[in-house]
Amino acid sequence: MAQIKKTNENPLSDLISDDIYYLLDNNGLIDQRGVRNFHIRQRYQDLRERKTCSFDAIDEIQMEYPNLQFDTIKKIVYAGGSKRTAHS
Repeated sequence: MAQIKKTNENPLSDLISDDIYYLLDNNGLIDQRGVRNFHIRQRYQDLRERKTCSFDAIDEIQMEYPNLQFDTIKKIVYAGGSKRTAHS
């Protein structure tokens, strides 16, 4: 098998193995924006579980992603909820 070039850390290590991530990434099959949005939704959920109010949670995430507007983060957080089932 060909050597896989590991260009960055696997941000999905809790979901898929490093080898699979690097294989997909090296072949252009990873949507980096989707990965970022996934992490933003996870971070928001973690903050809310710690009883952080919605506004403060989004504000804290914005400090971690200063290139994103508050409203953009809000859309990412709430758009993720529409794709989930009622059991989530």
